[in-house]
Amino acid sequence: MAIGVTLIVVGILIIAVWIIIETKRLRHKAFAMFLIALIIFTYFSFTLVMKKHDVDLSSSSGLVEGGKLYFSWLGAIFGNFKTITSNAVKMDWSGEETNSSEEAT
Repeated sequence: MAIGVTLIVVGILIIAVWIIIETKRLRHKAFAMFLIALIIFTYFSFTLVMKKHDVDLSSSSGLVEGGKLYFSWLGAIFGNFKTITSNAVKMDWSGEETNSSEEAT
């Protein structure tokens, strides 16, 4: 009987260690996926902004101008998110309650 309890405890410990290792691995994978998504977003958004404004990135003044344009574009996006979020918070999300007797008539 003591051997059975020991095997159960050892099994639980093995499973706990495996879960801890997998959790850490998942956290690292999630962070890596976030970084990859951030790099892809930055590349495509920077390319889009530079094409729209026809900026010459071969000179230092063009790089400075491109950086200013890109960061002002990012600032405008965050400003829009802020506006959308504040408007969503101010909305009445409770919904309308109707009286069942009114619906019947």
